[in-house]
Order: sequence, then structure tokens, then C-alpha cells
Amino acid sequence: MSEILILSIVTINLALLFYSIGVWSERYSKYLKKWHLVTFWIGFSFDVTGTLAMHFISDRPFDFTDSHTLTGQIALWLMLAHASWATYVIRKNKTELRKSFHRYSIFVWLIWLIPYIGGALLGFGG
Repeated sequence: MSEILILSIVTINLALLFYSIGVWSERYSKYLKKWHLVTFWIGFSFDVTGTLAMHFISDRPFDFTDSHTLTGQIALWLMLAHASWATYVIRKNKTELRKSFHRYSIFVWLIWLIPYIGGALLGFGG
């Protein structure tokens, strides 16, 4: 197994770990906290790193006719929008926004799981 493949596997799984911790802890607390925001950005950073690593080992990098590439890009942009919106909400520090934010987080997390699971299945399939 190549080093770049190991890097992509490790970083994508770290993205899942950090993003899931942030999303689910925020959902259970029903209040967006600063540390949730940090986990969103860390998860996003690991996802970008893993995606770039996969780009270098792919036979068809960033081929948007490929469903995995397309869903992965949609998920990345949603993660970026989600973390950016969370940053805005934290900076505004309005209680009502911080209490309702978890509704958006779970949606983005579920969309993110589509390319994560698809990539895992592609990896297992050969």
C-alpha cells in the first residue's frame, strides 16, 4: 500500500471522527459551542487533505461525471458552508441562533456520509 493511499485513508477517517464528534455533541447539547466549531474546521481540514491525497492517486482526478467525485465535492462545499456559518453564528453570539444551529449540522453530516461510505465501498471493492 502506498504512503499517499495510507495518508488519504487516515485523513478521511480523521475527518469522520472530528466532524462526527462536533456534529453529534452539538446535536445532543442543542447549543453551538466554540469547541464544536473547532471540530468542524478540523474535520473539514482533514477531509480536504484526504481528498487532495486521493487526487494524486486517482486515474481520473476530479472527474465530475463520476458520482463519487461529484458527491464528494458537494459534501466538501457543504462542510465549508457549514463551518463558515457556524463561525458567523459564534461571532454573532445570539442565543437563538446557537440553539437552532444543530438542525443544519445533522443534514450536512448525513450528506457527507454518502461519499464517505461510497469511497469505503470503492476501496474494499478494489
